[in-house]
Amino acid sequence: MKAVVASEYGPPETYRVADVPVPAPGPGQILVRIAAASINPADVRLPSGDFHESFPLPFPHVPGNDFAGTVTELGPGVSTWRVGDEIFGQAVPRALRAMAGTSRPSLSTGSLAEYAVFEADTPFLAHRPDGLGVEDAAALPTVGLTARALMATTRVRAGETVLVVGATGGVGTAVLPMLAAAGATVIATAKAEDAELLRGLGADETIAYGDYPSDVDVALNLTLPGDELVDLAAALRTGGRLVTITFPVTRPEWLGRDDVELSFVLDMDGTLGGMREVAEAAARGELKATIGRRYDLDEGPQAVVDFARRHTTGKLVVRM
Repeated sequence: MKAVVASEYGPPETYRVADVPVPAPGPGQILVRIAAASINPADVRLPSGDFHESFPLPFPHVPGNDFAGTVTELGPGVSTWRVGDEIFGQAVPRALRAMAGTSRPSLSTGSLAEYAVFEADTPFLAHRPDGLGVEDAAALPTVGLTARALMATTRVRAGETVLVVGATGGVGTAVLPMLAAAGATVIATAKAEDAELLRGLGADETIAYGDYPSDVDVALNLTLPGDELVDLAAALRTGGRLVTITFPVTRPEWLGRDDVELSFVLDMDGTLGGMREVAEAAARGELKATIGRRYDLDEGPQAVVDFARRHTTGKLVVRM
């Protein structure tokens, strides 16, 4: 089969499309023919070598977490899926097993490929709903899980002002409509050329990066490093809530103030909801991913380069 491959630690410019063996499902696993996959930060960071001491990668490494496809083979002991099931979800490389949840981790051989193996019993895989196309489904898993977790953590109330930093990314474009539906006044960071897109998704106002207002009720950090949030914290009112999803995990003493509530969102066990809940929200029209660019598999390495090097909006999707 064809797959996007990193042959050694290095930047995404070194990735290539190569022929590799089709993986075989073992006990409790399923083989999926991938129809589409989308790009996430781990597709850049893990093969870069940034975490090689904690999470060494075997090579060749096939990146890719989010996907949509069709079940083609069942491993021994699998009864929850059938051959032919239309499926979508999120799974991390097996090298990340140590941080992939404590009970039913979602692991795979990499979704930027024509086929991939997944663990069958995990909350991060679900049947693809009728009406949700494969590209939209492939774009949705990580951003859908994160957007739902952010809404549960922030507890946004009608009339509150929410500042979203990183609003043009996959998570930002998914959570903006949810914030607007909750009745919040949404202020989003954006470049001028992205302002119309974000207003269409529910932002009441767009501002330049770093040009923060004051006395906001909630600040969502979706892009800044976790140790660079002093200015963002300064935008909060006393008692405001700062919610962040980036590494390093922010420490309260890094904020320069002790009168705000700090939360870090990373739900690797699905305690705030798994892919079934994402599917249900998508079917109700409450949750949707924005696709910024589409690529064919032969262009898969370029998709990862664009994710790392270019200003993009929404999700980048690779069609197999």
